[in-house]
Amino acid sequence: MSAPIAERNQDATTYVGNLDEKVNEALLWELFLQAGPVVNVHMPKDRITSLHQGYGFVEFMAEEDADYAIKVMNMIKLFGRPVRVNKASSHQKNLDVGANIFIGNLDLEIDEKLLYDTFSAFGVILQTPKIMRDPTTGNSKGFAFINFASFEASDAAIEAMNGQYLCNRPISISYAFKKDSKNERHGSAAERLLAAQNPMSQTDRPHQLFADAPPVAAVYGVFPPQAMVPQAL
Repeated sequence: MSAPIAERNQDATTYVGNLDEKVNEALLWELFLQAGPVVNVHMPKDRITSLHQGYGFVEFMAEEDADYAIKVMNMIKLFGRPVRVNKASSHQKNLDVGANIFIGNLDLEIDEKLLYDTFSAFGVILQTPKIMRDPTTGNSKGFAFINFASFEASDAAIEAMNGQYLCNRPISISYAFKKDSKNERHGSAAERLLAAQNPMSQTDRPHQLFADAPPVAAVYGVFPPQAMVPQAL
């Protein structure tokens, strides 16, 4: 029922929050179909319990349908709980606390879905992982960025995955450099203080079972690390 993350039209996608545990994708589909043609519904699930995390995304065929859904569906009650409905893109912007990591020495066959599936074990990922690609060929340049909803998640990802093997290569992970600074990385004490005060920030604790787990991919061979300079995000 859910489409690949990279293929979603964010402008036509609504974020639906404060969902009761009894709500499922089929129910959201039927409910939001009243606002317009629905393309797909996605409810991120905890990889340990397989339960949804209290929110989801509904993509419509057109942006106008999403806007209409926000007007008529926001704060309606499902199983006694008023649900929050707004644009997915604006919700993600409000949640961006600066927990952005750089991942280097990626195997060139690794795609966005594999990164999402691997790193979502540590917490909520706000946007599709961004693999830097050659604009002409579309081939991966061997590094990527991931934006987490909390520093707890990004800290856990760095601690657990830095130096681990992913598709035959030991990957390197660190906080990305800020766009407006050549020498300052994300993850500073100031950013963490602002994140703690952000009313939109979710309580997003990492799954320690995954943080303590061995490398997620089998090691078939070792490739020498590539010399790369982290780019700004």
